Amino acid sequence: MLALFQRDIKLVLRQRSDTFAALAFFIIVASMFPLGIGPQATLLKQIASGVLWIAALLSAMLGMARMFSEDYADGTLEQMLLSATPLPLLVLAKVCAHWLCSGFLLSLLSPLLAMQFGMSPESTWILALSLFLGTPILTLLGAIGAALTLGVRSQGTLLSLLILPLVIPVLIFGAGAVDAANAGLGLTAHFSLLGAILLLALPLAPLATAAACRIALE
Repeated sequence: MLALFQRDIKLVLRQRSDTFAALAFFIIVASMFPLGIGPQATLLKQIASGVLWIAALLSAMLGMARMFSEDYADGTLEQMLLSATPLPLLVLAKVCAHWLCSGFLLSLLSPLLAMQFGMSPESTWILALSLFLGTPILTLLGAIGAALTLGVRSQGTLLSLLILPLVIPVLIFGAGAVDAANAGLGLTAHFSLLGAILLLALPLAPLATAAACRIALE
């Protein structure tokens, strides 16, 4: 698992353009709303959490299709299937590497983009924390979709159609945490639900992804 994790990190470092493209897309999408709406501070604060969460979700989706496609094309995925290490554990290693180079960076960047919306420091850090909890779920669910669409034409389009409906609860709870903080309500429910979804996805998503990979290789 560690060797596969290190390999995927090295591959990302060699192909930095993909990571930079996702980050640039996140910045552009998040920046278009303040430019389009204008200097309406109250409205910008109201839509900030939803806009940043949707921008992060769309940015994370950009690289999902490539999570297994290159390994599928060059035969690496078949070797993973024959490995003594269980395939779900190898899938989990790839998911961790992908999240570190995608969702983690988006979460780190979110406080800077939140400044465009005039968010308070407290709301900004709540947004960042919700993204730290939510983006791993997006990656785990995206891995299932990436495995199900291996070898399919228009993989990116089909992947979006499969995954976007599944991540709606994550989007609601993640953006809702910031709205609850702004309204003076408790955050426990939103973060508890995000944590519960993450705890369910951690063991179940790699199993489902491994099963989809086996089907794709048959």
